[in-house]
Amino acid sequence: MTWFPKKSFTDGARRANYAHITLTYEHNQYVLHSYGRYPMAAVRGEGSRLWDSTGKCYLDFCAGIATCVLGHCHPAVTQALQKQAATLVHCSNLYQIPQQADLAEFIVTKCVERPGKVFFANSGAESNDGLIKVARRYGHRKPQPDGKPRYEVLTFNKSFHGRTLGSMSATGQDKIKIGFDPMLPGFRHLPFNDLETAREAIRPETVAFMLETVQGEGGVNCVTPEFLRGLAQLCREHDLLLLMDEVQCGFGRCGDIMGWRAVAPDVEPDGISWAKALGGGFPIGGFWISDRAIDGQGTELSSIMDPGSHGSTYGGNPLGTAVGLAVLREVVSQGLPERARRLGAEIRREIESWNLPVVQGVRGLGLLLGIGLNPEMVAAPEGKTIASVVVEALRQEGLLSVPAGPETVRLLPPLNVSEEEIQQALAIIRRVLKTYAK
Repeated sequence: MTWFPKKSFTDGARRANYAHITLTYEHNQYVLHSYGRYPMAAVRGEGSRLWDSTGKCYLDFCAGIATCVLGHCHPAVTQALQKQAATLVHCSNLYQIPQQADLAEFIVTKCVERPGKVFFANSGAESNDGLIKVARRYGHRKPQPDGKPRYEVLTFNKSFHGRTLGSMSATGQDKIKIGFDPMLPGFRHLPFNDLETAREAIRPETVAFMLETVQGEGGVNCVTPEFLRGLAQLCREHDLLLLMDEVQCGFGRCGDIMGWRAVAPDVEPDGISWAKALGGGFPIGGFWISDRAIDGQGTELSSIMDPGSHGSTYGGNPLGTAVGLAVLREVVSQGLPERARRLGAEIRREIESWNLPVVQGVRGLGLLLGIGLNPEMVAAPEGKTIASVVVEALRQEGLLSVPAGPETVRLLPPLNVSEEEIQQALAIIRRVLKTYAK
């Protein structure tokens, strides 16, 4: 792909415009139009900074949508990639994979800190599909009184669990389902943080609750401790599984290595899904299933997924799991979850102290933050949301962020972002938001 013309331009604006036209043309020619892409191409990254094809430098507070937890090209990630790539990239899961076992042990003993088993996939959607399969399998193992399997998974409005057909069916947002009906049966979506409605929704065919600790895509909505503890109690009373989707909020971003533990550390999930932060930018996902006993004979919940029940050609390959272990060791050894908790609180206080009318609150946990926008103060053209308008304005000023629903700007910096970079980002945010005044 040619980024720039052979002719040399002294005018930076003309050069940038040419690059934009070239990139747009080439993407329109060869790349499926399933994304609304910004007019830039990222070509290099280092730490919390990203450079585009025109040479412009950005502070990256998108971080691959919560993926690059150590920033770009972190030495621990680069070295793990290089070392393992020179040894063995891939082999079948028909064989033992030591790197996979090492990563699973680290997750179970140093992160979840509860007995269980881990399955490795390639993405968050795959990981959530795996949790759904576990729920269905459990419903066969522990059926309804009439012998019919339980199958229904209760999820929540504004949730986002992925874009495979299974994870999309679980998602509580109609907009992503347009044109893909019919959805898979077996899901109902309930009001978030409404325990009484959740209690009343349980039916004989219900087998699990599935929720995000923080609804990142849905607007940065946090589960309350009372609601999470209440769901856990309902699960114990009705023999349901409690499944936590931590694809975006897991592995340190919310102020604890486990997102749910930052909210209610006494809760005992039955399954947890991850992706994003797990690979620090390299594609890998996974889910954990508890070893708790599910009957009087001591049968472990994790044992219901026996050989042949689930699989993945690439999941848990030596390269991905070697990188994942390097990432998590760095996150834990550097105390990044605790740092995320402190820095997130400071960012929130700073933005709230501005008292800008365009800001309708700051939500989130740790370094998963959402700035709520006043819809009466931001104009958006047809087909655009006010969040996308503000995100583009921030990009123009050199700060990359991402929308979270129509009225929220999401901030997802690397967990090792410097305090100086945070202040630079806050200065840009304040400058842009101050332009929206009555």
